[in-house]
Amino acid sequence: MQRRNEALEKSLSESQKENGELKDRVIVLERSLRQYRNRNSTIELKASLSKIEEMEKRIEELEMELQNYEIQIKHLKANESHSNEQLHHFQNQVRSRDHLIEEAVVQIQEVADHIQTLAVQADTLSVKYELESDRRQELALLLRKIRVLGTRARSYL
Repeated sequence: MQRRNEALEKSLSESQKENGELKDRVIVLERSLRQYRNRNSTIELKASLSKIEEMEKRIEELEMELQNYEIQIKHLKANESHSNEQLHHFQNQVRSRDHLIEEAVVQIQEVADHIQTLAVQADTLSVKYELESDRRQELALLLRKIRVLGTRARSYL
């Protein structure tokens, strides 16, 4: 019994020693686990920081592009405004020219009417003076030319 007790005590002592070694091993493993987790957290934080920095750079690039587009829009609006002013100016010029052309057409019609009247008078005078002197024949020829001009003027009406 005593041997058995001694053997049990020895076994207990070894078990306690082994238990102490296992506790020490657990402490070492827990420390390693914390270091591993800390290292992984550090790596993850560095990766996240890197991604954040990349995103900040991209945001800066996009902000620059946005500013460039806003400047382009301002230039386009200024050009549009200038083009609209030119358009209105040209439209006014066209209206003015249209008005002048209308006045010219009216005057041409009046001249054509007057030439027509002269042609009628020339016909009357040419019949009257056709048989008389050479001067009168020249006058009759001149009056015929006026009549031809009157006929041509009618084609413009």
